[in-house]
Amino acid sequence: MMPPTPLAALLVLPATPAPRPRLGLAPSSRHARGTVVRAAALRALPRRLEFWHPRLAAVESGPPSSQSSAPPPQTGVESQDATSGFGGGGGDGGGDTDLGWVRVFPHVLTASMANFLFGYHIGVMNGPIEDIARELGFQGNPFLQGLVVSIFIVGAFFGSLGSSALVDYLGCKRTLQIDSIPLILGAFIRYLVSLFLYAPGKVPVGIGIGVNTVLVPLYISEVAPTKYRGSLGTLCQIGTCLGIIAALSLGIPSESDPHWWRTMLYAACVPGFLIVAGMQFAVESPRWLAKVGRLDDARKVVEDIWGASEAEKAIEEMKSVVVNDDSQASWSELLSEPHNRVALIGGSLFFLQQFAGINGVLYFSSLTFRDVGIASGILASLYVGITNFGGALVASNLMDKQGRKNLLIGSYLGMAFAMFLIVFSISFPLDEDVGHTLSITGTLLYIFTFALGAGPVTGIIIPELSSARTRLKVMGFSFTVHWVCNFLVGLYFLELVKLFGVGAVYAGFGGVSLLTALFAYNFIVETKGRSLEEIEMSLSPCAPGEPK
Repeated sequence: MMPPTPLAALLVLPATPAPRPRLGLAPSSRHARGTVVRAAALRALPRRLEFWHPRLAAVESGPPSSQSSAPPPQTGVESQDATSGFGGGGGDGGGDTDLGWVRVFPHVLTASMANFLFGYHIGVMNGPIEDIARELGFQGNPFLQGLVVSIFIVGAFFGSLGSSALVDYLGCKRTLQIDSIPLILGAFIRYLVSLFLYAPGKVPVGIGIGVNTVLVPLYISEVAPTKYRGSLGTLCQIGTCLGIIAALSLGIPSESDPHWWRTMLYAACVPGFLIVAGMQFAVESPRWLAKVGRLDDARKVVEDIWGASEAEKAIEEMKSVVVNDDSQASWSELLSEPHNRVALIGGSLFFLQQFAGINGVLYFSSLTFRDVGIASGILASLYVGITNFGGALVASNLMDKQGRKNLLIGSYLGMAFAMFLIVFSISFPLDEDVGHTLSITGTLLYIFTFALGAGPVTGIIIPELSSARTRLKVMGFSFTVHWVCNFLVGLYFLELVKLFGVGAVYAGFGGVSLLTALFAYNFIVETKGRSLEEIEMSLSPCAPGEPK
């Protein structure tokens, strides 16, 4: 974010894994084997994982099944090394150079341009917000100032809520193209119309962003090979960071030109056109193709972006979770197991993420830095954007090495420390220069640690834990929670600062960050190194081939 919204933001490797069970096992053999594995996993299972069904909890308790220190002999298409395609994650490259991600990279990069546009809209409000307030007549009114920043979240709420219906019918590729239309129109409307239509002009932009924030992480998770799914998933966060940096850089002239903000809004049309054109050459999600019965097309996509050697195994795994299931999921299914657990996890992660303060820091970073003595608000915010980008780059390198859970816990602990450092610099008498240094250090540390885990992991792990049938619904629900919380933070942050002071508000953010680290420790299971189908079969109360 994200996503986070109109603004988004700031160990030990597993033991030698066991061999992956073959999909071709006879039902009786698979059932017996599954019973033994579940029993062993439950005996070693920490009580903190009892929130999950035993099969999914075993994903974390047991070693990854995609590799083995002494794999049994395999032949034909089932043969693969530890670094290849669907289970290992891509078959390109040789020697010491791992290039298995190269084939899929242009496709996920094109999709992540939607996040760039999301970040741009975040950043475009950061610098010239006071110029906009002066021209639109609400300068000095913190409530209306927050409302103007946050109004497009109303559109984003409905965009996220309705995204599943669009994707179910059109697929990921076409939805991304069509969804760019309201983003382009919204930018034109706000640039051309009279002042009193400025806020309504943000609604179509919000609808487009609401759909994109659900669709892009889902698309990347379904297109990326398993080995690189986490690293490629961080492109959502990286794209958002680059969008913020681009907007803040373009906004530097607004310090001398009070009408420059209109040019910044006009420029937002460009990424929308690029998305429409670029997605014409991108592949459709092979999981969506398999879900709608287009298995031959899905096989061709897998061959093109993962390698021909992975096609047969990938298609068999996809068929194992979508066979005889051509109906569309309903929202009521999120109330039944195991989907209710995943929906609760997704909604909780976004709730906690927003009330840990990321958008309060990002929305109004220029004002916050000015309060602690930084004269140029846009330049200060630009430093924040670069820090965010640096953290996202580090996360892309660690995501598939250290895992999602470790990064998430470490990220929120770092955010809590950063918030308390700022509170200390504000609340206790210090030399003015020392206080300013601590405040700036705390803010940048908060953004950096957010970008390490709280930002990218939240969007990555929710589609990973969701089933093929309900993945869109779970993502839509999670992001509607995100937008509601985002709206509340954007609307009331300045009011709360005015009422209680920056120190008290930031102390609350730090407390929520600690709570989120505890939540992640107790309720998040590790998903790295597992295909989406493996995770789903582990989550399902009845594995394929077992009686339901």
